[in-house]
Amino acid sequence: MKCRSPRKLKSAVLGVIGILLGVSGCATGKWGYINSDNKMAIQPQFEDATPFMEGLAAVKIGEKWGYIDKTGKIILEPQFDAAWLFREGVASVMTGDKWGFIDKTGKFVIQPQFQSASSFSEGLAPVEAGGKWGFIDKTGKFVIQPQFQYAGRFSEGLAELKAGEKWGFIDKTGQIAMKPEYNFVLPFSEGLAAAVLMGNKHGFVDKTGKMVIKPQFDNALSFGDGLAPVKVGLQWGYIDKTGQVVIKPQFEVAFPFHDGLAPVKVDYKWGYIFNTGQFAVWPKYDGAYPFSEGLAMIKIGRAKGYIDKTGRFIRGL
Repeated sequence: MKCRSPRKLKSAVLGVIGILLGVSGCATGKWGYINSDNKMAIQPQFEDATPFMEGLAAVKIGEKWGYIDKTGKIILEPQFDAAWLFREGVASVMTGDKWGFIDKTGKFVIQPQFQSASSFSEGLAPVEAGGKWGFIDKTGKFVIQPQFQYAGRFSEGLAELKAGEKWGFIDKTGQIAMKPEYNFVLPFSEGLAAAVLMGNKHGFVDKTGKMVIKPQFDNALSFGDGLAPVKVGLQWGYIDKTGQVVIKPQFEVAFPFHDGLAPVKVDYKWGYIFNTGQFAVWPKYDGAYPFSEGLAMIKIGRAKGYIDKTGRFIRGL
C-alpha cells in the first residue's frame, strides 16, 4: 500500500559514500536514510530529519533535536528546540526562544541570544537582534551592526539586505556594495543576480551594480550551469549570460539547472530537460525536485520516490 503521509521528504549529499536520502516510513511515520545503492543505511526511527552536512544530520527524537553521524550513531543528544545544518564547523540551534551556535562537540561557541539566526557563509552569519538584522563572526561579535529589515547569507562575497521597502547588497566589511534601490533581488550566483529596479520587470546585475541584462522578463530565477530560467508572458524559458534566449519560453514553470538537468512543467506534469532544451525525462510527474549526485525526488499523486537521470525509478516512498 502506498504511503499517504503528506510530510515533505528531505535528501542530503554525503561526500564520502555518495547520497544518503531521508525517507519517511509508511507504516511507522518515522524517518530514516537510504544510500544511492537503494539500501537502508539508517533505519526509520526519527520524528523528523535534515540532510547531512559536514558529516552530521539534525534529527528529532520526541520533542527535541540532536545530531547523528552517517552510521546513525547519536553524536549530540536531543536537547534543542530547533536545529539547522552544520556549516563551516558550527550550527545554529534554538533553546527556548533564543538562537545560538554550537560546535560539533555540542559546546555553545556563541550563546543563545538572538531572535533568529541563519547559517554561516563565508565566515559570517546573519542574525536578528532587537528586530533588526546584522552579521556576526564566529566569536559572536557583530562585524556589521543590526540595522536591516532582513539580511541573507553571503554568496560570492555579497549578501542581500532589505532597508525600508528596498533591497540592495552589502560586502563583508559592512560597506554597501549596491544601495537599496531594488524592488526585488536574489542572491548572486555565477556572478549575476536577478533584480527588479523599477516596475516589475526582472533583469540581471553584476557585482558593480551594472544591469548587464536589461529588465525585460516577467520573472527570473538564478543562474545554474550557465543558464537562468526567465518568464516571458505566461511561459518560462532560459537565457545565457549575455541575455540571449537559448531555450525558448515554452514551459509552465522552470527551475535552475543543477547537476546537468532542470525540472520543468508542461501540461501540468513535470519532467527534466538538458541544457539543449531536449527532454532527458519526459513530463509525467506531479512534482519534481533538482538532481543531486545523480538522483532526484519525484512525486506521483501523493506518493514520492527517486529516479536517476534516465528516468529509471529507484525507490518508492
